[in-house]
Amino acid sequence: MTQRQATPSRFDIEAHGSTLVVRIDGGPLQLFGVDVALQLEALVERVDKDPDVRAVVFASTHPQRFMSHADVKWLQQGGADYVARQKTGAPPPVPSEGYVGLDRLHAIFLRMNSIGVVFVAALEGQALGLGAEFAWACDLRVMADTDAFIGQPEVLLGIMPGGGGSQRLTRLVGSHRSLVAILDGKPFTPAQALELGAVDAVVPKADVVARAIELAHHLGKRDKAAVGAIKRSVYFGGSLPLPDGIKLEAKEFLTLNVSENGQTLMLAYQRRTAELGELPLYAPGGYDAALRAGQVG
Repeated sequence: MTQRQATPSRFDIEAHGSTLVVRIDGGPLQLFGVDVALQLEALVERVDKDPDVRAVVFASTHPQRFMSHADVKWLQQGGADYVARQKTGAPPPVPSEGYVGLDRLHAIFLRMNSIGVVFVAALEGQALGLGAEFAWACDLRVMADTDAFIGQPEVLLGIMPGGGGSQRLTRLVGSHRSLVAILDGKPFTPAQALELGAVDAVVPKADVVARAIELAHHLGKRDKAAVGAIKRSVYFGGSLPLPDGIKLEAKEFLTLNVSENGQTLMLAYQRRTAELGELPLYAPGGYDAALRAGQVG
């Protein structure tokens, strides 16, 4: 995996309140290459630090493709360079600022899984390989009901998923279904992806981005620190042995329990209980109002 690809990519970013809609231009073939990785890294860094950004929707500028797959030259050249060094005994070069290898790529996706921002993939078209792995790294996926598919075809090139596909897809649909899909290389149709739980909604193509923004707005109303803690507990704690997962959950809970916002909302809940003579979540309309607002009012 090497330096910047020949055709630079571009992220077109629009703010919709606390949600950013990011349309990715991966060039005429809509490839996920070094430029996409570097711009994604910078975006994740930005939204993590910005308290006013609560969600990000990823879409595409390409009329048929969310993200085709990885730039195969990027992958192949990295392997060829490694083989050449093994033959000559040359040490690996010092990575430049623009170098993106597997470790850096995985770090980007793992950071997406660990921060208090909700990421939604708006799959208006096809996504294969690293394009699918990018979607799996998002928290939610909305898929078009026509002209769309998603999957891991790497076995057809004599390789396997390298961007987390064998791990994240397995956690979404289960070990056996993931194994068969990756061994076969055939992508999921929208109906299959929805049935298996690989995507969260299937809607008409014209409605994909709007539905993704709706989901982003809804979940983005929740406390940002709480969202991050929940994501870490589920994504990372869910893969640990149960006692270790419980310890991670406890650590995240205790951090939120002493936070200013957590204390404020819990005290407000107690005051509201005294005023109503009933628990606010059980009062008529109370739960629905809290879900809409993202907190108990």
